[in-house]
Amino acid sequence: MSLYIAFDDFYTKVKESIADGTFAKLTMAKTIGNTDLKNIYVRPIVEEGDLKLELKFRHQEEELFEIHTIENTCERLKEFVNNPFSSAILFTTEFDLVYKLNKKKAVSLTNQPPTFGNASPVILEYWASKK
Repeated sequence: MSLYIAFDDFYTKVKESIADGTFAKLTMAKTIGNTDLKNIYVRPIVEEGDLKLELKFRHQEEELFEIHTIENTCERLKEFVNNPFSSAILFTTEFDLVYKLNKKKAVSLTNQPPTFGNASPVILEYWASKK
Protein backbone atom coordinates (compact mmCIF):
# COMPACT_ATOMS: atom_id res chain seq x y z
CA MET A 1 0.00 0.00 0.00
CA SER A 2 1.28 3.45 -0.90
CA LEU A 3 2.37 5.55 2.05
CA TYR A 4 -0.02 8.30 0.89
CA ILE A 5 -3.00 5.97 0.50
CA ALA A 6 -2.27 4.64 3.98
CA PHE A 7 -2.13 8.22 5.27
CA ASP A 8 -5.57 8.84 3.72
CA ASP A 9 -6.84 5.82 5.67
CA PHE A 10 -5.20 7.18 8.82
CA TYR A 11 -6.74 10.61 8.25
CA THR A 12 -10.20 9.06 7.77
CA LYS A 13 -9.89 7.94 11.40
CA VAL A 14 -8.93 11.51 12.35
CA LYS A 15 -12.10 12.85 10.73
CA GLU A 16 -14.21 10.13 12.37
CA SER A 17 -12.81 10.95 15.81
CA ILE A 18 -13.57 14.64 15.29
CA ALA A 19 -17.11 13.83 14.16
CA ASP A 20 -17.82 11.49 17.07
CA GLY A 21 -16.26 13.80 19.69
CA THR A 22 -13.39 11.51 20.75
CA PHE A 23 -10.47 13.46 19.17
CA ALA A 24 -7.80 14.54 21.68
CA LYS A 25 -4.86 15.56 19.45
CA LEU A 26 -2.65 14.60 16.52
CA THR A 27 1.14 14.70 16.44
CA MET A 28 3.62 14.13 13.63
CA ALA A 29 7.03 13.14 14.94
CA LYS A 30 10.13 10.98 14.46
CA THR A 31 12.02 12.94 11.87
CA ILE A 32 14.15 11.26 9.25
CA GLY A 33 17.59 12.78 9.63
CA ASN A 34 18.51 15.99 11.43
CA THR A 35 15.97 18.62 10.44
CA ASP A 36 14.98 22.08 11.62
CA LEU A 37 11.32 21.01 11.85
CA LYS A 38 10.92 18.84 14.96
CA ASN A 39 7.15 18.21 15.27
CA ILE A 40 3.75 19.19 13.96
CA TYR A 41 0.97 19.38 16.53
CA VAL A 42 -2.63 19.49 15.36
CA ARG A 43 -5.44 20.73 17.58
CA PRO A 44 -9.00 21.83 16.92
CA ILE A 45 -10.10 25.44 17.06
CA VAL A 46 -13.33 27.26 16.31
CA GLU A 47 -12.95 30.16 13.90
CA GLU A 48 -15.99 32.23 12.92
CA GLY A 49 -18.25 29.44 14.15
CA ASP A 50 -16.54 26.74 12.07
CA LEU A 51 -14.52 23.86 13.46
CA LYS A 52 -11.01 23.96 11.97
CA LEU A 53 -7.58 22.60 12.76
CA GLU A 54 -4.56 24.58 13.88
CA LEU A 55 -1.18 23.18 12.86
CA LYS A 56 1.74 24.18 15.06
CA PHE A 57 5.06 23.64 13.32
CA ARG A 58 7.70 23.35 16.03
CA HIS A 59 11.12 24.18 14.65
CA GLN A 60 14.37 24.21 16.59
CA GLU A 61 14.16 27.94 17.27
CA GLU A 62 10.61 29.01 16.47
CA GLU A 63 7.00 27.93 16.21
CA LEU A 64 4.79 28.71 13.22
CA PHE A 65 1.02 28.30 13.04
CA GLU A 66 -1.41 27.62 10.21
CA ILE A 67 -5.19 27.16 10.29
CA HIS A 68 -6.89 24.81 7.82
CA THR A 69 -10.26 23.22 7.26
CA ILE A 70 -10.53 19.64 8.43
CA GLU A 71 -10.52 18.44 4.80
CA ASN A 72 -7.53 20.54 3.70
CA THR A 73 -5.42 19.50 6.68
CA CYS A 74 -4.91 16.01 5.23
CA GLU A 75 -3.26 17.32 2.07
CA ARG A 76 -1.13 19.77 4.07
CA LEU A 77 0.11 17.04 6.41
CA LYS A 78 0.85 14.65 3.52
CA GLU A 79 3.58 17.06 2.42
CA PHE A 80 5.52 16.04 5.54
CA VAL A 81 5.06 12.25 5.35
CA ASN A 82 8.53 10.83 4.73
CA ASN A 83 9.77 14.41 4.46
CA PRO A 84 10.83 14.60 7.32
CA PHE A 85 8.37 12.58 9.47
CA SER A 86 8.14 8.81 9.71
CA SER A 87 5.24 8.68 12.16
CA ALA A 88 1.98 10.29 13.11
CA ILE A 89 -0.12 9.53 16.16
CA LEU A 90 -3.84 10.15 16.49
CA PHE A 91 -4.87 10.36 20.14
CA THR A 92 -8.54 9.68 20.86
CA THR A 93 -10.44 8.71 23.98
CA GLU A 94 -11.10 5.26 22.50
CA PHE A 95 -7.69 4.36 21.05
CA ASP A 96 -4.38 5.76 19.83
CA LEU A 97 -3.69 5.11 16.15
CA VAL A 98 -0.04 5.08 15.09
CA TYR A 99 0.94 5.60 11.44
CA LYS A 100 4.52 4.41 11.09
CA LEU A 101 6.80 4.35 8.09
CA ASN A 102 9.83 2.04 8.27
CA LYS A 103 13.17 2.40 6.48
CA LYS A 104 11.86 0.40 3.51
CA LYS A 105 8.92 2.83 3.23
CA ALA A 106 6.45 0.16 4.36
CA VAL A 107 3.55 1.57 6.36
CA SER A 108 1.92 0.12 9.43
CA LEU A 109 -1.22 1.35 11.18
CA THR A 110 -1.41 0.16 14.77
CA ASN A 111 -4.15 0.60 17.36
CA GLN A 112 -3.00 1.06 20.94
CA PRO A 113 -4.82 1.71 24.20
CA PRO A 114 -5.84 5.36 24.62
CA THR A 115 -3.41 7.77 26.23
CA PHE A 116 -6.08 10.41 26.94
CA GLY A 117 -9.27 9.96 28.93
CA ASN A 118 -10.84 13.18 27.69
CA ALA A 119 -11.41 14.58 24.23
CA SER A 120 -10.22 18.04 23.30
CA PRO A 121 -12.34 20.61 25.19
CA VAL A 122 -12.80 22.52 21.90
CA ILE A 123 -14.34 19.42 20.29
CA LEU A 124 -16.63 18.80 23.27
CA GLU A 125 -17.80 22.43 23.42
CA TYR A 126 -18.30 22.63 19.66
CA TRP A 127 -20.47 19.51 19.44
CA ALA A 128 -22.38 20.47 22.60
CA SER A 129 -23.24 23.82 20.99
CA LYS A 130 -24.63 22.02 17.91
CA LYS A 131 -27.18 19.96 19.89
